[in-house]
Amino acid sequence: MTRDEIIMQVSEKLRLIRTEAGYTQDKMAEIIGVSKKTLVQIEKGRVLANWSTAVSICALFRETETVQFLFGNEPLEVLETVAREGIDIRKSKTFGGRIWWRIVSKKNGYILQQNILSKHFRILDERNYRIFSSIDEKLSRQRFKELTKNEY
Repeated sequence: MTRDEIIMQVSEKLRLIRTEAGYTQDKMAEIIGVSKKTLVQIEKGRVLANWSTAVSICALFRETETVQFLFGNEPLEVLETVAREGIDIRKSKTFGGRIWWRIVSKKNGYILQQNILSKHFRILDERNYRIFSSIDEKLSRQRFKELTKNEY
């Protein structure tokens, strides 16, 4: 998933997200920091949200069914991975990917997973801490191989 794909999907679903959250156009515009005119233009498909607006919507409405459907149960991880073009630092504990993730590979306590909705990859350690994320499959497999090398 790319920035452009996220912007497109969020823009297309903005009205649904707003409706699901129970907000008027005036209140939604205030919450996400755009004018009502801009919100209406996005909802009517005349313009796309910008990256900052898409991030705000996903962050503020991450618990809505619509955002969950677009990005899985961890939309902020998807946004962070795309924005930073991959991350390679220990992050917060995950639930291990029981719902939105498929296991690509398991070895030496590490798990390489792919999100079934956003298609991005992540590596979890033996305690289900996310230690790497990327939209690049080749880079993800390379990092997984580095992490799982047996050192004798």
